[in-house]
Amino acid sequence: MHTLQQILNQKDTDEIWSVVPTSTVFEAIQEMADKRAGALLVMDGDRLEGIISERDYAREVILKGRSTKKTLVGEIMSKEVVTAAPTSSVQSSLELMTQHRIRHLPVVNDTEVVGVISIGDLVKDVISIQQSTIEQLENYIRM
Repeated sequence: MHTLQQILNQKDTDEIWSVVPTSTVFEAIQEMADKRAGALLVMDGDRLEGIISERDYAREVILKGRSTKKTLVGEIMSKEVVTAAPTSSVQSSLELMTQHRIRHLPVVNDTEVVGVISIGDLVKDVISIQQSTIEQLENYIRM
């Protein structure tokens, strides 16, 4: 089983997509659309302040009739951010994400954010490992 650092190493980009707490929700949603991302980290310099997701937007802006151009990210972001270490396994990370019902997991080394893993990243890894195992078993059977 791989670690989160190994998954991050396989990703196309090292860039961490984020906004500041004083960004408007409109700016954050626009950034999510541009990056084709479901969530953004909320950073104050190098410090992780929270995370804003499409779910936060739906629950805190749309359902409450708030303005995306007047509401600040800091007002609606999730402040209790679940994180994992780069050495965490894919399996333990999947369990953590399932337990907390989240789809994006910031990877933090001490206090430094080193990346973000999505549930899709982890599922792809699990499928890849299973496919490799199936191929090895098929080759063994053919011998």
